Parts: sequence; structure tokens; C-alpha cells
Amino acid sequence: MTPSRAVVANQCEQSNRTRGSLPGPEAKIDRLHEIRSMLRNAGLRPTRQRLALGAILFAKGDQHMSAEMLHVEAIKGKISISLATVYNTLHQFTKVGLLREVAVDGTKTYFDTNVSPHHHFFVEGGNELIDIPDAAVRVGTPTLPEGYQLACIEVVIRLRRKTR
Repeated sequence: MTPSRAVVANQCEQSNRTRGSLPGPEAKIDRLHEIRSMLRNAGLRPTRQRLALGAILFAKGDQHMSAEMLHVEAIKGKISISLATVYNTLHQFTKVGLLREVAVDGTKTYFDTNVSPHHHFFVEGGNELIDIPDAAVRVGTPTLPEGYQLACIEVVIRLRRKTR
């Protein structure tokens, strides 16, 4: 494997849930109602913390956030919440299929609101993930060990900005 590519097997089985698009900022109450419904449909109780973090995560469409990034956004929004609660909530959302976990080098984990099959560019130094459509990446599958089935293949292609 070359240093510019890493294949990461994560939780990428497509969730059976459907998430509708959330209304714009002018409809904050409707958005919270939709997030509350999304949580209930996923089997999660819509607590104050889950609703608040869900509003940050799902209000802007598809995005990639680390726990630390989400915690900073929550604090900016005057939401009193610990980093541990943010981590716990992200893992709960991932477990029920609302988010997809993307590990980069085992040192950085992002949570992706786009749970459909796709891959990522990772911009080194910028700590940014960019979606790549699933069909744009072709990966050969080796012979699987007996007794196993393929859960998923997820490709993370590492980028760095060109130097002049």
C-alpha cells in the first residue's frame, strides 16, 4: 500500500433508516421536531444533549466533525456539555446508523453525517475530509478467508497541498 492511500474498514454498512432533509434556519422549531423524530426512529431518547448536538450535526447537510470540533461548536452555541458527553453521543449516533465513523491513521476520528457508501480525501495539515462518490473509486477485493463475508471497503486518500 502506498503512503498516499489507506484502506480503512469501518462501520460502513448502509443504515436502513432514512433521514429527510432538514428545513432551513427560519424553521428552528420544525428542525428540532425533525431531529426529535429522527432520534426516536433510531431508538434513542431525545434528551436535551442529543437534540442540541443533533441540531449542530444535521442542520448543515453532510459534514465531517471530530468530537473536539463538535464540542467547540456546542460551546459557541452556549450549550453546556462535557467533551465526554459529546463522545458518548457521537458513538450512540454511530451505533444506530445516524453517523458513520471515519478513522484517519488511527490518530484522528471524524463522524460523517453522510452514511451512504462513499470514500474520502483527507487533507493533511488541514484536518479536512472531502467526500468521494462511491463509484469514483475502484478497489479490487482479495479472496476472503473462509467463513467471512465482506462488510465494507472504505478508501481514504491522503492529500497534501503542493509546495511552490
